[in-house]
Amino acid sequence: MIAVHKYLRAIGFSKVKKREELQALIGEVVERTILKPKNPEQDKIERINEYMFGRDITVDEEECVYAELFLDFTHGAGICVRGEFDEDNSFLYEYHFPYVRGTHISSNEDVTIERHAEKESYAGVCDDIKVGVSLIFYLQNMIPYKRLQALNQLPVQGTSLILSALSVSGMIMMPIIKNESERQRIKKASFERNQLLAQARMGDEEAIESLTLEDMDTYTMISRKIHKEDVFSLVDTYFMPYGVECDQYSILGEILEVYTDKNRLTGEEVVFMTVECNELTLDICINQEDLYGEAAAGRRFKGVVWLQGYINYPQENVP
Repeated sequence: MIAVHKYLRAIGFSKVKKREELQALIGEVVERTILKPKNPEQDKIERINEYMFGRDITVDEEECVYAELFLDFTHGAGICVRGEFDEDNSFLYEYHFPYVRGTHISSNEDVTIERHAEKESYAGVCDDIKVGVSLIFYLQNMIPYKRLQALNQLPVQGTSLILSALSVSGMIMMPIIKNESERQRIKKASFERNQLLAQARMGDEEAIESLTLEDMDTYTMISRKIHKEDVFSLVDTYFMPYGVECDQYSILGEILEVYTDKNRLTGEEVVFMTVECNELTLDICINQEDLYGEAAAGRRFKGVVWLQGYINYPQENVP
């Protein structure tokens, strides 16, 4: 039985409830990327409309042919279908997931990849000092990783990471007003803290002590102010693990850019936001029905997100 993905509604499929409706969507992805012949006129139309579609295929160590098929249903978000090709060159569906395509490099730190126990899907782990926690995300581009794995070229150095996220519950909050001098002071303090964190990772005891004292001062200040002020006037941004699934987070961050688009099949309105959270930039997609408030640059987004990541490999022959 094919189950409807929880985050499918984030890209404009909130009314998809039945298995037959989901099978029709998956069928369209397979038909567009594999079955339907691509003539030049079709390719031209797709480029004009900016709806991307494509496929990526690789052979692993055991000579299994894996395929990753993707099709946009809005400008920048769609459905990815994964499976295998059998000996008769027929595609065997395994699973699907919705995606949103990120547009900003979020981190240049090294990434560790681990396979999920349930199926042939992967999670990435990135230890970025800026966030304060290990970022665990769902890997969007599995095929390039498996290709490198088959060639025995792992681990790869010099990668960059593009983060994006889907949300089914969020709200818009007003920003904390800051003048230019306050912004510069916060930026300087953050830079100094990141340096201390890097030194503490290397075992510097003075850095560890300084961070401990700084955290105690912050706790004391918040404990004193919380009786008279709202918590969201004290906390400007946060990035915290949420629930029992490792790749879901509760976040609060400043909106840098925002635009809306419509799902080309359902007509549902979808909101795309570029959000800066703990100095980490990521693109978020949410159904307009699930967003409370009006998104605008300068305001803040608060919600629960499913984090996804696309790894840019330095090799030119790996997409």
